[in-house]
Amino acid sequence: MTSAVVLLSGGLDSSTALAWALRRQHWHCHTLTIDYGQRHRIELEAAQKVSRFYDVKNHRVIRADLAAIGGSALTDDIPVPKDANNTAIPITYVPARNLILLSLAVALAEAIKARHVVIGANILDYSGYPDCRPEFFNAMSQAARLGTKCGVENDPIHIETPIISMRKSEIISMGLELGMDYSLTCSCYDPDDHGMPCGHCDSCRFRRQAFADLGKTDPLPYPES
Repeated sequence: MTSAVVLLSGGLDSSTALAWALRRQHWHCHTLTIDYGQRHRIELEAAQKVSRFYDVKNHRVIRADLAAIGGSALTDDIPVPKDANNTAIPITYVPARNLILLSLAVALAEAIKARHVVIGANILDYSGYPDCRPEFFNAMSQAARLGTKCGVENDPIHIETPIISMRKSEIISMGLELGMDYSLTCSCYDPDDHGMPCGHCDSCRFRRQAFADLGKTDPLPYPES
């Protein structure tokens, strides 16, 4: 059976990518969550819930302390922008995060003889993060081929980006078709201590608008204002 490592943050996109790998590709999936020192731990719990929902037997959490590097509102004590219209790369960008996460996922894939790494990156509805672009993933695929034993032996690991060019509403629509329960996910950059999303960060706004575009209500609770 074909095996894959799925990078699972517990958010909407990565959860949909897992559903795609399981239900469209019929791969045997190992989910990998990176505890990178993010300020809000609710997404680690969400990743575990999504893995359980899809009955994934092999869910790993690896610690990689990007908070020690800093430079992002997701790891530092920096305010998360709310209701912003960003024209530049926002402060929620975590320096080189996908570069690091993919390196760990490729290492795991080689160790367990999986030949696919799945990441729920998306370029259309996000904030211009440089490590969410197709050219970045093409370069990482080449690096994985050149920098691994299996790659140089002509049995490379393929980096899969199934939702890279989809609108957020299209992602949700596909996830619902594949049986995804989005109430289990956490997308907010700045949830409260109980895990309630703020409703005003970029991630919340994109998510809520996408559900509205589909004529559906986001199953997550949001504050009134």
